Amino acid sequence: MPASDFSDVPRFAAGLELAEALTAAARQLHGTDTPHGTMRTAARLAVDLLPGAEYAGISVLERGDQRRTVAWSDDVVRVAEEADAREADARGAERSPYWAGLWQTPVVQVRDSEADDGDPLLAGLGLRSALGLRLRADRRRLTVLTVYSRKPRAFDETTVRIGRLLTVHVSLALDSTTEREQLTEAMRTRDLIGQATGILMERLDTDAAEAFKSLVRASQRENVKLRDIARRIVDAHSAT
Repeated sequence: MPASDFSDVPRFAAGLELAEALTAAARQLHGTDTPHGTMRTAARLAVDLLPGAEYAGISVLERGDQRRTVAWSDDVVRVAEEADAREADARGAERSPYWAGLWQTPVVQVRDSEADDGDPLLAGLGLRSALGLRLRADRRRLTVLTVYSRKPRAFDETTVRIGRLLTVHVSLALDSTTEREQLTEAMRTRDLIGQATGILMERLDTDAAEAFKSLVRASQRENVKLRDIARRIVDAHSAT
């Protein structure tokens, strides 16, 4: 298992007060620049902070039983979740019922993957315990943080409690980075549309309002987003 990337965040079990540990984690989470960076940081922090956790990953679950892994602390997590998807597709069945339960409850567990009611896929990869914690939820999509251990019954109520506190910080950081990313994209889109409008004003010998209307009509006619039409015009102009 690789060394932690967060050596300056001591494990809670080593004696650091929980509030201090979560404050240190929050600083790192809010120091990320993108939602993907936030999730990668969260996966590593989960391994450092949650008692019993050896691996962690973040997945997005869609209605209709679609699941994709977007961040992981170790390749074994990605392999485990991709194997779950392949097995389900092969047998035409739903994927692991534990994660499906997160639509109804914020926490699910696999206490022992080798038990009769366990998860053979996890057991085959040497993962005996899993704890799933819901990060975000809406009608169509869940974002889930899952921690794994090679030991059975590795996660107790303390792990669940700390995990749920961590997910609050992760969710807040995700909201913040998502909002910043959307704002940045909106500004880029505005600038792009402004450039395209200026090009059309010159090309069509018209004013800004009429040039913008031309962009909108082209977007509707071709069923293409306005920013993509604008980018096409700017790129074509730059190439001449």
